[in-house]
Amino acid sequence: MTYAARTAQALGCRVGVVTSAGPDLALGKPLAGVRIQRHLAPTSTVFENVYTETGRRQMVHAVAAPLGPGAVPDEWEARLIHIGPVARECDPALVSSFAEAFIGVTPQGWMRQWDHAGSVSPRPWREAEHVLSNADAVVLSEEDIQRDWSLVARYARQSRCLALTQGAAGCTIYARGDVRRFPAPNVNDVDPTGAGDVFAASLFYALQRGHDAWSAARFANCIAARSVTRPGLSGTPHCEEVAYCRRVALRGDESDGHHLRIG
Repeated sequence: MTYAARTAQALGCRVGVVTSAGPDLALGKPLAGVRIQRHLAPTSTVFENVYTETGRRQMVHAVAAPLGPGAVPDEWEARLIHIGPVARECDPALVSSFAEAFIGVTPQGWMRQWDHAGSVSPRPWREAEHVLSNADAVVLSEEDIQRDWSLVARYARQSRCLALTQGAAGCTIYARGDVRRFPAPNVNDVDPTGAGDVFAASLFYALQRGHDAWSAARFANCIAARSVTRPGLSGTPHCEEVAYCRRVALRGDESDGHHLRIG
């Protein structure tokens, strides 16, 4: 969640992170200025993306202890909560535990399984109905759903707002009974790591502040496209980029995007 937290900071939010991690995980430098609630675990989740000519391979090397609703401090009265399991560490009950907050979810971690060697493969999302019906917005990638568009349509019917990220092609947004596709800006792709979390944090931010799904999608595309032009955590947004994307995306017209209708 480092990419998402740093993005939220750049957007002007006061940010807190609740995590399960081992004592050896250094969080201070990458999350400078972020309030951190660490639940000490025997080990931290260690997840690896390996990019090859034939696509991305993922490996799980270790998994931290689970996080449930009681993990969040009572005094944290957040208006926007981003739940993002990496390797099924988050209890799905978290999604229905914050009645007054906007709940954004990146559920990839609930859709993964791994073998004894740590090699990741898709897992049926058994928690989907509960999560989708309680979340305000959900972000998935084409890879998460194995490009199964019938599955996306089924998830969308259970969602208030569902975003499907499509890498350099942009995103498809399902909201208010409509589907609209938004192409991403053309950029020099240096490192795609973290772009999905940058997109999600930007989308949730715009939606929570009252922008419609189409404007929020343009804004998230704008921010995420710039994140891939720099390596590693240096790809999280700069203040000037945020200001530019606000100017060009959050003042747009609802007619933008390629319009489709579900069903």
